[in-house]
Formats: sequence, C-alpha cells, structure tokens
Amino acid sequence: MTSDREAQPPTPETIVRRPRRLRGHVRVPGDKSISHRAILHNAIADGTARVSNLGPGDDIRTSVACARALGVRVDELGTHAYAVHGRGAGGLCEPDDVLDAGNSGTTARLLSGILAGQPFLTVLTGDESLRSRPMDRVIEPLQMMGARALARRGDDYLPMAIRGGDLRGIDYTLPVASAQVKSCLLLAATFADGVTRLREPAASRDHTERLLAAQGADIAVAGQDVELRGRRPLRAVDVDVPGDTSSATFWIVAACIHPDAEISVSGVGLTHGRTGLLDVLDLMGADVRVTNQRIEGGEPVGDVTACSSRLRGVGIGGSLIPRLIDEVPILALAAAFAEGETVISEAGELRYKESDRIAVVAQELGRLGVRIDERSDGMVIHGTGRVDGGAADSHRDHRMAMALAIAGLVSRDPVEVLQARSVTISYPSFWDELQRVSQD
Repeated sequence: MTSDREAQPPTPETIVRRPRRLRGHVRVPGDKSISHRAILHNAIADGTARVSNLGPGDDIRTSVACARALGVRVDELGTHAYAVHGRGAGGLCEPDDVLDAGNSGTTARLLSGILAGQPFLTVLTGDESLRSRPMDRVIEPLQMMGARALARRGDDYLPMAIRGGDLRGIDYTLPVASAQVKSCLLLAATFADGVTRLREPAASRDHTERLLAAQGADIAVAGQDVELRGRRPLRAVDVDVPGDTSSATFWIVAACIHPDAEISVSGVGLTHGRTGLLDVLDLMGADVRVTNQRIEGGEPVGDVTACSSRLRGVGIGGSLIPRLIDEVPILALAAAFAEGETVISEAGELRYKESDRIAVVAQELGRLGVRIDERSDGMVIHGTGRVDGGAADSHRDHRMAMALAIAGLVSRDPVEVLQARSVTISYPSFWDELQRVSQD
C-alpha cells in the first residue's frame, strides 16, 4: 500500500506489502470489451440505447470521445450510465481532427471497421504503445473489402488514414484467433454488399457476434465460423455491462496464492471466450467456485469465490490461449506458486499487446524473484512458491501493473510498482479495492 494509505497513489510508484489475510466482496468495473462495443455498435444503430455499468477506465473514455468526434451524441446519465443516440449506418460525420485511440487497441480496431464503411477520410492514431502494435492484420482484409487504408511502415502501424465506402463481402480466414480483428471485419461487413464469411483457427471472444445479433444483424455462427449478410440496419440495444472478467482474475488469483484468503467477486461475465483462466485454475487444483449463474443483457454472468489453494503446474496452449490472452501476466504469478513447471506455448500474440507481455512478464516478475524462462511463443514458469519482492516496472501496461501489485500481496519483502498509474486504463478503483481486501 502507499505509505499514507491513499487509494490512488500520489506518485507513479506504489509500494505494496503482504497483509496477514485477504477478505472481502468485490464488484469489478464493467467489462471493458463489452463497454467498447456498447458504445461503438450503438453509434451506428438506429435509435437511442441506454448503457449502464459502463467501464470507467481511460480506454472506454477514448471510445466515447471518438464516437462524439464522429457526430454521435453520447449523454452521461449518472455514474457509469450513458445514452447513445445512434446515427444509423450512414449518419456519421467526417471528424474535424485526427481520431486518437489512446492506448486502446480495441478502440482502434473496432473503429477501423466502422470507418471502412464511411464515405469520408479519417486519420486514426494512438499513444506510443498503440503506435507500435501491428495493424496490418486489419488493414489487409479491409483493403480486400474495398476500403482505401494506408498506414505507417508499409501499412503496418498507426497513424492510419482510411477512406471508406463501397465495401463488398469477403471470404477470409484469420491467421490468428483475434476477437479484435474479427470484430473489425464484422463491423465493416455490416456496411458491405453481399455476405462476409470469417473463419478463426480457434475460438475467440464472441461479444461482437452477440451484440450484432441482438441489434438485428443477419449473422450466423457455427463453431469458429461466422457469416454476416451486409446492408441490414442495426437497431439500438440497451446494454447492462457485466463485471469485467479480466479485472476479476486479479482478485481470484490473489486469493488462490495467499495463505489466508477468501475473496468473492460478484456479477462477473462468464462467456466461454473469456473464462480460459478459470478453466486453467481448475486444472491447477484451485479452490474456485462459481455460483448464481444467470443471463444479464444477453451475457452469461455469475459470482466467483476463490480461497487459498494448493496449485500444481500445467501445460497451457492451443485453443485455451485466445480465451486467456489478457490474463497471462496474473496467470504467470499464479504459476510461481504451483508445484512443478507451468508451460505457456502458442502465445506469440502476447508480444503485440500493450507491451511485449512475454518479455515484460519474464523480466519484471523475474526482478521479484520469480523463475521464468522466456520462449519465442510463451514461457516456462518454475513453481518455487515464493516472491522475494523488490522494484518492478509496469511498462505502462495496466495488466502488468495490477499483476505486480498482486505480487506484493504475497511477497516476502514489499513490491514497488513503477508506473503504477497505468491501472487507470481499465480499473481506476483498483487501489481502493487492494486496500479494502488487505487485512493486517
């Protein structure tokens, strides 16, 4: 914790110490992935949608700001509640300035699909981190659909200029399983003539498919294949955003690896594409229970309780990877407390997240005494059952910052989290919760 017990650290560095026990009930912010879609899908729909429990982080504010820059009226109704006044398929306005997606890859990629269908020029950029993440995986298929898209360094990196319109459906196999790429192409397909057929090598998150279906799109899903017939108007749909699954995993893992812990997280989203870490923890022998399962806003939701556990190392790869791609930093910490080795493979996509998460996880957890061997497409974590403590850098990656903070809850000596403010990207109240569940 910070020395003066403030919830939000007054400096970019935060020191976290191991408490005697962890206890509490947590309500995590609204799911970031669904929040982006609730704003951007409804921006191109007919009618007005009410979105409640919208994620509070910087990334979501970026999507709201970009929608407004395109002429969409987005009214704040209360705490994390908004009304999105859709402008329909052809109602967006050419922005007066460059659109800035900040740190949000989801904003950049979903917007790319929407902008590909607009008959005007838009320039899209992001912060230093986002400008280093590849965009060719969306630019190439968008060009196949008929959009004119140009980007830096051979159409690979932001900034990107898009002049859209006159799109046609394509038959396309994604080279990697990616919900962001799939969602970009499905949104573009809503503006295209004919049918777009997409195939993935493994299942990824299906929030876009669920919301498009609720909006009246002509969409069909069969396993890892999805087909959408374009030029069908979308209707505005109210969305009550479930709790962010990725945010919940930090508390779940914290409880599993602390010797005296029980934490419950309520209202967590439980779509199959997001629960890979829960499946892995089950394989590792974790004491994790899911109760009160229900459907809210078309999404499966439940309450998750985790307790101190004895974990064992496992092998993780294949179809599991797309379902836990954002949870690898905290999964690596869990593996440090498992008996034996945990091997993560077929996860090369991690090198293109907010940071190179393979290198950063190995480097920064290594600084705290965790034994990790970096591989080209993953890592091997040696379960020593301990974290020594020390200083480690988040590299401005919000999930790394939170994983390092959780490491402090179980370390022998305090952990100093450098560039800790990055948690505001997705979870501004994280430090409040960390303080509340820590009991001395």
